[in-house]
Amino acid sequence: MVATKEMPRLKQVYRETVRKELMDEFGYESPMAIPRLEKITVSMGVGEATQNKKLLDAAVAELGAITGQKAVKTRAKRSISNFKVRQGMEIGAKVTLRGNYMYEFLDRLINIALPRVKDFRGVSPNAFDGHGNYSLGVTEQIIFPEIDYDRIERVSGLNIVIGTSAGTDDEARSLLAKFGMPFRK
Repeated sequence: MVATKEMPRLKQVYRETVRKELMDEFGYESPMAIPRLEKITVSMGVGEATQNKKLLDAAVAELGAITGQKAVKTRAKRSISNFKVRQGMEIGAKVTLRGNYMYEFLDRLINIALPRVKDFRGVSPNAFDGHGNYSLGVTEQIIFPEIDYDRIERVSGLNIVIGTSAGTDDEARSLLAKFGMPFRK
């Protein structure tokens, strides 16, 4: 028997409604010019990993649980004496999501994790980089239901970068808003 994989919900929404709405809104000549998600990068800096390697291993395991994909350890690019960091030391972890994993993660982020943030009033509509990519900082990894609060080593933050093929910030903002990203008014 051949196993059939279901299409992620947000990918289906993108193909059926979002593309048509963006085509009407911005008047693209070609369907290939319509902005789309390219990748989502989730990273976690663990500065205390210079003294305690267990914290870095815990961060890799937590990122793997949150994203469903194994995280890689990142190394320091240069030495910084004030932080007791030497070039090449492992000081963080990151995951790059593409394809179905990316749509599944974005769906969980928008519909499950962000509403669990304490005193949540929406994400900043100004966190675009000028090239259509959106950056989001999360202060606690425990907003994701995959993380067991009793088993974490320490509460730490995440950086989430959503890379799109949009040429301008307005196009990217419209794309993410149509996916349901709760922007602050």
